[in-house]
Amino acid sequence: MKKSIIYSLLLAALAFVACDPIEDRDAIGGAITAADLDISASPLVINGVNTNKVILKNYSPVLPSWNYGVGVTTKNVDTVLMVVEGTSTISFTGLNPNGVKITKEIDVDVEDLYFPVPPQWGYLCGSGEKEWVWDENHVDGVFGNGGYLGNTSPGWWKVYIADIEGQAEGEGDGASMVFSTNGATLTKKYNTGGTAQGTFSFDMSQTTDDGNGGIWAEGMLYTKGVTVLCGKSINEGGIDVYNYDILSLDDNNMALSYHAEGTGAWGEAWFWMFRAAD
Repeated sequence: MKKSIIYSLLLAALAFVACDPIEDRDAIGGAITAADLDISASPLVINGVNTNKVILKNYSPVLPSWNYGVGVTTKNVDTVLMVVEGTSTISFTGLNPNGVKITKEIDVDVEDLYFPVPPQWGYLCGSGEKEWVWDENHVDGVFGNGGYLGNTSPGWWKVYIADIEGQAEGEGDGASMVFSTNGATLTKKYNTGGTAQGTFSFDMSQTTDDGNGGIWAEGMLYTKGVTVLCGKSINEGGIDVYNYDILSLDDNNMALSYHAEGTGAWGEAWFWMFRAAD
């Protein structure tokens, strides 16, 4: 009888212990300030020269986000590729455990593009930023429609620079676009004096065959927050266009195109013809 009582008491004690709430000792800590940040951004040095690969390191107790101009990484330690020589600014944003954000900027000096850079960065942005205007001398006009996979410039309705204002006010003669490696920004400059800014990216792996064994488009240009000049699809209600086939791009000329989803060969596509500003 005594053994049974003792056994019952032992079970009750164990149950009491098992149900005792566990104390949370991993409470969220306080925030650190920008002055407390322990971060670095250092070019990889080869033969005594700062190359265009930069090593990023964050040793602080914050969630990191590094904006290095042409891209963003959220790793604590990463190696990123810079695309221009000279001094560039890398912006760091840290998220504290309590939700407070802190920022800090670090300048890095790139002396040599030792590691290969996609040439499109240089075509679009020059040595840091580059201005583009309508190719007013193009024989087929600067804007218009034509056949998808067939034409590489306006082939049907051809709009010349004097008539662009009728399609997009402020975006005709005298308007321009500036592509910059600083934040991968695209700034549209209206001939009325105003501006609109967004960002851009490109993917040269997204080629398009012409259906006859050749390449019709050599890549894709993506914009966000802003279109190129007169960036609209007229017969789709004038919707803004943000994704463009790159038909050709070099130091001096750029031809872009857009087609509605599901368009087949020789269906309607839109075309833009630009040149580098003088």
